Amino acid sequence: MEDPQAPPPASPAAAQSQGLTPNSAAAVAYLTVIPAIIFLVIDPYKKMPLVRFHAFQNIALVVGWIVLWIVVAVASMILALIPGLRMLIFLVPFLYFGLGIAVFILWLMAIIKASKGEWFKMPIIGDFAMKMAQSSN
Repeated sequence: MEDPQAPPPASPAAAQSQGLTPNSAAAVAYLTVIPAIIFLVIDPYKKMPLVRFHAFQNIALVVGWIVLWIVVAVASMILALIPGLRMLIFLVPFLYFGLGIAVFILWLMAIIKASKGEWFKMPIIGDFAMKMAQSSN
């Protein structure tokens, strides 16, 4: 006879609800670099290829954005020193804005695709993320 106070047996759906699904974890990896790094370190997420791929891709996106930001900053300083081209310095804010919009659109697309379980490879960094996700497994 079963104990009336005992909880019902756990169903497979209840057991899986204790953590994030691979799709959810892959999407959360894009929120900042911190969850991306955490997902690469803790079980069971570090063993999920989809999560690893999107975590590495987010880290590469952030590093790429920082590098682009530094390149534009240095280029604008050099541009300011050249007398004939100094008037082009007013284009720098538009360049920052355009790059920011492009990165934001890529980031948003990546979150949406990751939440659907898709392997959305960004230009240039997608191949790097794929290699890293497969090699570290």
